[in-house]
Amino acid sequence: MERKKASDFPPEVMKLFDGYVHGWMSRRDFLDRAAKFAVGSFTAAAMLESLRPNYAFAQQIAKDDKRIQAGYETYASPQGSGNMRGYLARPAAAGKYPGVVVVHENRGLNPYTEDVARRLATANFVAFAPDALTPLGGYPGDEEKAAALFRQLDTPKRLEDMFAGAVYLKARPECTGKIGGVGFCNGGSVVNEMAVRFPDFGAGAPFYGTPPSAADVAKIKAPLQIHFADLDERLTAAWPAFETALKANGVRYEMFKYPGTYHGFHNDTTPRYDDGAAKLAWQRTIDFFNKNLRA
Repeated sequence: MERKKASDFPPEVMKLFDGYVHGWMSRRDFLDRAAKFAVGSFTAAAMLESLRPNYAFAQQIAKDDKRIQAGYETYASPQGSGNMRGYLARPAAAGKYPGVVVVHENRGLNPYTEDVARRLATANFVAFAPDALTPLGGYPGDEEKAAALFRQLDTPKRLEDMFAGAVYLKARPECTGKIGGVGFCNGGSVVNEMAVRFPDFGAGAPFYGTPPSAADVAKIKAPLQIHFADLDERLTAAWPAFETALKANGVRYEMFKYPGTYHGFHNDTTPRYDDGAAKLAWQRTIDFFNKNLRA
């Protein structure tokens, strides 16, 4: 299947889709409002279908790649509600490696997130991607169902479950004990919160995540590498206040905003993906982790 690009859609439709994926409008609202931009057979329904993730595009690193070992692991929820599940990927060669928590978007542990973990393993990191949807049965394999489940989660509990995933990774025998985190959308927000929670957090690379409060920024000790999409108006508008707080508290940071890109530009399963920006941002992320997580 040919991958469509963001430029194949009216900018107004891309903005509507952003509202849809974040749960600010229903499927019916999207279809009703996008209908005015339909042209010929490219109806509102066809546009929505084309904008959905196609996970055939997500596999950059095969599950059975000989350079890595990957599979599912469980760890205890700190809320006393049983075990959480996550995807662990590490280099095949024996030894100890820095750890990176990979935090998914507001859809649970989907194939894209698992592939990101495998990409980190090929770069000689131990990567662990917890699934916040575990208490509700895990990622269901359907994006709309996943989004609906995600909205049912209790936010404080969800954060504690993700934090426990970081603790679990840090204690893994393959991990040096030095960990950082990378996350996307909801996951970017969680990585920011991990930097607030853990004084020994090694490095955080949030992609289009919501900033923590100014009071919480004062607790951050880790360096941050912050990635924004140029056309992500909601989050770019929040950047000046975030930067002011970072500077006021002496937090080491660098911010990159990628011209002409939409929220989700790193996710290679949808038309929001931007190949040039995604590859540049990823190389910067790997370089950043190499600099800050390797003793």
